[in-house]
Amino acid sequence: MTFAFYDPNIERKPDSRISDNPAAPSSRPARRWLRPSVVEQLMMLGDGLLIIACGVGCAIIYHLYTRSPLGKTEFYTAASLLVAVNFGLLITVQHGYRLKDITNLKRQWRITLTTWTGVFAALLAVAFTMKASDEFSRGAMISFYVVGLIVLLALKAAAARWTANALRNGGFANTPVIVIAEFGLPASSAAMMELCQHGYRVMRILEIRPRELASPLLMSQVGSRFEELVGYARENQIDRVFLLVNWERQHAIDSILERLKILPIPVHLLPDANVSRFMRYPQINAGGTWTAELRRAPLSWKECALKRTLDLLGASLALVVFAPVLLLTTVLIKTSSRGPVLFRQTRNGFGGRAFRIFKFRTMRVMEDGPCIVQATKNDPRVTFIGKWLRKTSIDELPQLINVLKGDMSLVGPRPHAAAHNSEYEQIIGQYAFRHHVKPGITGWAQVNGYRGETNALEMMEKRVEHDLWYINNWSLLLDLSILLRTIVVIGRPSAY
Repeated sequence: MTFAFYDPNIERKPDSRISDNPAAPSSRPARRWLRPSVVEQLMMLGDGLLIIACGVGCAIIYHLYTRSPLGKTEFYTAASLLVAVNFGLLITVQHGYRLKDITNLKRQWRITLTTWTGVFAALLAVAFTMKASDEFSRGAMISFYVVGLIVLLALKAAAARWTANALRNGGFANTPVIVIAEFGLPASSAAMMELCQHGYRVMRILEIRPRELASPLLMSQVGSRFEELVGYARENQIDRVFLLVNWERQHAIDSILERLKILPIPVHLLPDANVSRFMRYPQINAGGTWTAELRRAPLSWKECALKRTLDLLGASLALVVFAPVLLLTTVLIKTSSRGPVLFRQTRNGFGGRAFRIFKFRTMRVMEDGPCIVQATKNDPRVTFIGKWLRKTSIDELPQLINVLKGDMSLVGPRPHAAAHNSEYEQIIGQYAFRHHVKPGITGWAQVNGYRGETNALEMMEKRVEHDLWYINNWSLLLDLSILLRTIVVIGRPSAY
């Protein structure tokens, strides 16, 4: 038996049989252990109290600064409470208060920005519909939005830093456990670290060599060490046992369970290296068993209805808002070069079905066939007005018509020309899976930098990878987040 501990700073002891964890209370001063569930609840409560304080405080300060009458403070209190409740619920739905997600600052800031903006937009719409907007000062509400967002982002940054430090120091490990592991497993370090970071305090580790686990006389070889481990578990009130053994070693697992049945504590089998890579997928119950959903089906009818509603409302609103831009662009194209204003090209949509996409014409050619040359930087085929339209993505605005027709969605994988589509299906393994949803005007790949020219296969593979992630993780909030982020990336020099 050889000791292989999860902490690289611990000195290895080749002659050890059972290893003590130096993080155990016997070797460190007593400390207060934190419960992950309590921290998560406190985060939600902190967000709510902060939002209410910002709402009422901004109203009072604004009216004092402008020397205007405050009005009924209960309206501001009720509005702040409504914002706090809805914000907390929406963040909870997105798993924003889970311990392991609190440390992901980039994601925390993203969902905070989109959720905060969405809640405010919904609140203003409700107030306008119910004719209650006269009760609120526009200056107070704008300051509430700005100050509240800044304070929330600062709180998320502080919480991420504090939680990360607590996780590194084992501050959430409040459940004493012992681990029985197979020596040399590649996933041992990751699995052990996960235990220590998320509520379990590893007191002792018994590691067994593979040749001993493969032996039919396993217990006769390690029986004395098991007896010592059982005695330790009784004396130290161990809460549970974790097994970190290859799942193919059924005889060894059964033998260990048989020897441990004398202890009235639960025994858990951790996923081995072959299984753990599938555990990140959603787990679906199928009768009396469970499956890992390696590839989800196309959106359900309810999800399609939600996405279609967003498409119809968003596209209709965008056509009204951008009507002056559409009119001006039409005039510029018509007066600057010969040819039609709109360019139509065959693309593949949901299920691989072909449709005709609309774009403002930006080139002197109208290619739509089996051989299409992709636009490149300083492409001489692009018109003077076309360069500006492509850079600002205004040439994509006519696709709002495709959205209303049902050929496209506001958000989804970008559709490629049919000629390029057939080529990529042959050389990129999961490329065809992009057709499980409608193509979009913008998408997850585009807001992450993979838009415009794909002059290398690796670029297209990364775009497909992001498209597949979007399909497997679709939600209405994700679509709203992508739409907001699209506004930020418009104008970056990546499309020619």
